[in-house]
Amino acid sequence: MTPILRAVTMRVLEGNRIMTIATNRRDGWPQATMVGYANDGFELYFFVARLSQKFANIKNDSRVSVAIGEDFSDPLEIKGVSLAGRAQQVTDGKEFERAVAIFLKRFPEYADWPHPTPSLSPMMKVTPTILSVLDYSKGFGHSDLVTIGNDNLAPEGLQARSEWFARRG
Repeated sequence: MTPILRAVTMRVLEGNRIMTIATNRRDGWPQATMVGYANDGFELYFFVARLSQKFANIKNDSRVSVAIGEDFSDPLEIKGVSLAGRAQQVTDGKEFERAVAIFLKRFPEYADWPHPTPSLSPMMKVTPTILSVLDYSKGFGHSDLVTIGNDNLAPEGLQARSEWFARRG
């Protein structure tokens, strides 16, 4: 991953707090919902209700897609990230506490709320395997596709391509 792609990706991940996550329902239909998230590098953390459809979907099929971006008045300034990855419940106590701290740093308005309990509100983690980095400043519709290897963005686990849907005239 080039330093510029990494910078754009991190700016989007760290500059936003809401993502759309798509899960797979048992009946085959995708389900997209919005959740608050916090990131630790490229890994995304979010809470769900244990009795929610989203949690049931992830337990059944851990594959998810995520989209993060924001609205811009100039279409050539659009930047965003979409990704495919696997979601799993954070079950390690130390990782759970670290993720809660990351989450509370991103959402300080929840600091006075009761401490989350995994039995009611599991913390989930999405580990991406494919990133699509949108950067329309390079041309309308431009995206770079990055495949992430097991060693987290090592050069041998990386493939990148650009898609141009239209060019500025």
